[in-house]
Amino acid sequence: MKWIWEHKDWPNFTFDQDRFSKFEIEFHRNAGLIIGSLSGITTDEIDDLRVAILSNEAIDTSRIEGEILDRDSVQSSIRKNLGLQTDGRRANPQEAGISQMLVNLYKTYSEPLTQEKLFNWHAMIVNGRADLEVIGGYRIHSDPMQIVSGRLDRPKVFYEAPPSSRIPEEMKSFIAWYNKSTEEGLPTMIHAAIAHLYFELIHPFEDGNGRIGRAIAEKSLALAAKQPLVTSLSSVIELDKKAYYQALEKANGSLNINEWLEYFGTKVLEAQKHVQELITFVIAKAKFLQQFDSKLNERQKKVILRIFRAGLDGFQGGLSAENYIRITQTSRATATRDLQELVEMGALKREGKLRHTRYYLDRIGGTQAN
Repeated sequence: MKWIWEHKDWPNFTFDQDRFSKFEIEFHRNAGLIIGSLSGITTDEIDDLRVAILSNEAIDTSRIEGEILDRDSVQSSIRKNLGLQTDGRRANPQEAGISQMLVNLYKTYSEPLTQEKLFNWHAMIVNGRADLEVIGGYRIHSDPMQIVSGRLDRPKVFYEAPPSSRIPEEMKSFIAWYNKSTEEGLPTMIHAAIAHLYFELIHPFEDGNGRIGRAIAEKSLALAAKQPLVTSLSSVIELDKKAYYQALEKANGSLNINEWLEYFGTKVLEAQKHVQELITFVIAKAKFLQQFDSKLNERQKKVILRIFRAGLDGFQGGLSAENYIRITQTSRATATRDLQELVEMGALKREGKLRHTRYYLDRIGGTQAN
C-alpha cells in the first residue's frame, strides 16, 4: 500500500489520548484568559482585534500557499465584510475572496459543517480564477491529485490523494465524522488536529485545500471555546511552513498520528499566545492614540495609523523619511519637521543617522511595533 487512504483501516486514526491531555488543559486555560481579556476592552478595541486577527489570517494562510496579498486591501475588505467603516479601497478577487471566507467563518463558527458551506468557501477563495475546471465543487479531473516538489524535470511526488471518483463518498464520511465527533465530545485539540489532517489527506478541491483545511481547524477550536477569537493558527504556521509541510508529509506514513498531534498541539498554543499579544497591542494602540491624538497633525496621524495597521511586525526595517513622504505625499522638509516633532513629543523614537535614520513606536506587548 503506497498511500494512507489505501490502508484497509482508513480513516481510523489511532493515537494516545492521555498523552495529549496537557495540550487540552492548556488550550482551555488560554482560551479562558483570552475571553476574560476581551471582556475588559471596548467595542472599538474588539473591532480592531477582529480586523487584526482576520487580516493576519487572510494574509498568512495565503502566504503559506505562495500567494502575497496587499495588507491594506485585505484590511479594508475585512472591515467591509464585518460591516465596519472602510477607506473605500478596492480589493482584487483574491483579497476579497479570502476576506469573505474568513468573516463567514467568524460569523458562523458554531454551525455544523456541511458540504454547502465548503462549496461556498471554495467559491469565495478561488474567486476570479479562470483556470479551474470546477469552482464551488469537488474536483472531477481524471488525472491524479499529486503534491510534488523539486525540479520540473525531476519532480518528487510527496503525496497522491484519493482519485476524484472517490471524493464525494470520502467527503460525506469526513463531514459526518466532523459533526458526530463534535457532538460526542472528542477533545478539542485532537478533534481540530484530525479534522485538518483528514481533510488535507482527502484533498477534495482542485485548489484551495490548504486554506480551507486550516479554516476547518479554526472552526473546531472556536466551537470548543465558544469564541472565534482564541487562535491565529495560520500566522504561527507561516513562520515555519517548512516544518508544517514536513509534519503533514510524515502523517501520510501511518494511521498512528501521535507525532502529528504533538506538532499541531504545539502550534495551537503558540497561536493563542499570538492572540494574547495582539490584545495587548490593541489596548496599547488605544492608549497611545488617547495620549497623542490631539497633538498630531493630519499627516502625522495618517502615518501613525498606517504603522499600527502593519500590526505586531510593523514596517520592515523601521519607518524612514522616504516612507513618510510616500504615505503623506508631502515634501522632504515637511516630513523632516513632522518626524522631529513626533520624536520630541515621545510618539516615536529615532535610531541611526543620516540616510540610515529609522523611526519606531515603543515596544508594545513585547514586540517591536515599527
